[in-house]
Amino acid sequence: MADMFREIIFKLRDLGAFNFLFPYLLTSAIFYGLLRKSEIFGKPEKNVAVNGVIALVSALMVWAFPVLRGVDIETQMSAFFMQGMIMILVFMVGLMLTSMLLPEDLPTRLKDTFLKESGPVGAVVIASLIIGAVIFLTSGLVGLFITPEMLAKIPTDIFLILGVVIILVVPLVWIMSGGTKPTQSGQNNK
Repeated sequence: MADMFREIIFKLRDLGAFNFLFPYLLTSAIFYGLLRKSEIFGKPEKNVAVNGVIALVSALMVWAFPVLRGVDIETQMSAFFMQGMIMILVFMVGLMLTSMLLPEDLPTRLKDTFLKESGPVGAVVIASLIIGAVIFLTSGLVGLFITPEMLAKIPTDIFLILGVVIILVVPLVWIMSGGTKPTQSGQNNK
């Protein structure tokens, strides 16, 4: 049975499905969803054709780049989605284990905590961005945008300065966003 799926995957690879077709379909679906959500061209029900055409053409323009440049992206994209799926599975198993040890109705408590307080939401967004960046770097996709020739032209001092700035700015932003707000009760006591 596994040999049958292996043959199907190899046939799809030979047809270019992993190098162009599937990334194109995914990108066009994402663009279409973003256009419907943002309602840039009006109500989505009235502009289905406009949103569809713009999504399809935009996705074609995006995925023309690797084809025109002659870059094979199927290995990097497969690694990216596989690593992303592993991170999601680890997170889901962590939540399942946590839900066994914590009190009942954990989803409602988490929803109340994350929607009413701004602190945890910011931490989750920052953690998600860091995890996404790590997956992007380790999957090899960064090599499609930054070639070794480009890196050789950049002085190493730039990377050191960039690292120091990030190390200094991130804690400052974290501290500034976590400040306490003045209470209203002190103003009413006159």
